[in-house]
Amino acid sequence: MNKTIVITSIFSATPSIRRWADLSDWNVIVVGDQKTPRDWSCHPAAYLSVADQESAPFQIARMLPWNHYARKLMGYLVAIQQGAEIILDTDDDNMPKSDWSIPEFLGNYPMAPPGLGFINIYGYFTDQHIWPRGFPLNRVCDPAARLVDSSLQTAQVRIGIWQGLADGDPDVDAIYRMTVNTPCFFDTKPPVVLNHGTVSPFNSQNTAFIKPVFPLLYLPASVSFRSTDIIRGLVAQPILWSAGYLLGFTGATVVQDRNDHHYLSDFESEIPCYLYPEKIMNVVEGAVSSRSSIETNLINAYESLIRHDLIPKCEMDLVLAWVQDIQDMTGTKP
Repeated sequence: MNKTIVITSIFSATPSIRRWADLSDWNVIVVGDQKTPRDWSCHPAAYLSVADQESAPFQIARMLPWNHYARKLMGYLVAIQQGAEIILDTDDDNMPKSDWSIPEFLGNYPMAPPGLGFINIYGYFTDQHIWPRGFPLNRVCDPAARLVDSSLQTAQVRIGIWQGLADGDPDVDAIYRMTVNTPCFFDTKPPVVLNHGTVSPFNSQNTAFIKPVFPLLYLPASVSFRSTDIIRGLVAQPILWSAGYLLGFTGATVVQDRNDHHYLSDFESEIPCYLYPEKIMNVVEGAVSSRSSIETNLINAYESLIRHDLIPKCEMDLVLAWVQDIQDMTGTKP
């Protein structure tokens, strides 16, 4: 099976990237940006330089902004072009543990009840008071937002996306970092799958997508760096349900030694994550149909988000280019 890890970085090859590159049976693509050192190298990882991206045969290559996390889309498209069947999304400061792996995408797993709305997935893997970036702030102290083992039922399910957690400095919002900022090492527990209508934010730090749902890798480029992958995850979940797939979470399989951040700048960049997650979910659920393809649902979701003034209008051209690029490579129709 062709499996590819996609990373974007503005630094020289980090120890984490070197560890990813050493994994057997995985290809690694590192996407550069204008700030990345021009002599970037880490054998056997493939590197997409600025020049490589400018000459790439994708419509979206000439539309994406520079110095934005959405440049990662170029890595996804190259992976798809090269025949990837699984794409793992991660960052250059996430170190895979020695036993790092992802579960099978079809199997018997504990599953949360349907229709719970937003749940704090971190609360299933730890008793520590901590929540993921993108979790609605009005539910941070709500005990009903915590999954309990007694509510889970094991079932055979199809997983479209697996999100693995990160120990040490997991993905939390700037409010947590400016007020609590306590490291977290999650408990060892079996994976858990979220049923229809039960929602959690997921990020781009240790996240595996299977081929049928590759269109859902789309990262909006007209929004801020700290909100793009969160919005992607909120858009993805109703579309997954409509296509017969679910989102699953595993315990921590990486350790994050986070690159330096300015917390107040992060806070400003995360404002859409604080204000709109529930509204985004409601809008996308209303735009998605089980009679439509994943690509069509993606287009419809962004059209609806634009109509509700949740995404800038300019995003639509990028979404259409993304879908067209995938269609050109796979021969599928939206």
